[in-house]
Amino acid sequence: PVFAGMNGSAIENFSCVIYNVSLMNCTWQAGRDAPGDTQYFLYWQKSRYDDEMECELYIKDGNGRNTGCRFQNVSIKTEKAYFLVNGSSKDSLIQFYDEYIDLYEIEILTPPLNVTVNCTRDSAGCKITWQPPLTSHVENLNCFQYEISIQNK
Repeated sequence: PVFAGMNGSAIENFSCVIYNVSLMNCTWQAGRDAPGDTQYFLYWQKSRYDDEMECELYIKDGNGRNTGCRFQNVSIKTEKAYFLVNGSSKDSLIQFYDEYIDLYEIEILTPPLNVTVNCTRDSAGCKITWQPPLTSHVENLNCFQYEISIQNK
């Protein structure tokens, strides 16, 4: 496809991560050939049924240019979310960047909760218990897999 705008002006290295159940950070870098006055704006759509919304809390670099966005109260849905970052400059047209992302794939899960270890002196050894991590969307707790690393001191 042919995109309007100067080559090399679209953002680069776009990535998002969800943490603490409902917080999301997206970051990007300015296009390497973008004019110095280029400002970028992020719009996103949680699913095709939701309205498109602009970022409410931009992350800015030292020059006041938007290089990321912080989101609160993000809920993970089964559909891909749509992200669009466009730019404006007095000097030239800026290419846009867009991407569809499955939000569950970018979630960093919290650690398991209430980890306890009970050890006995006899041969029964130790009993380790925990509860699943907090998450906004996993209903089947059998989806979680755990790995225990035991180091002998």
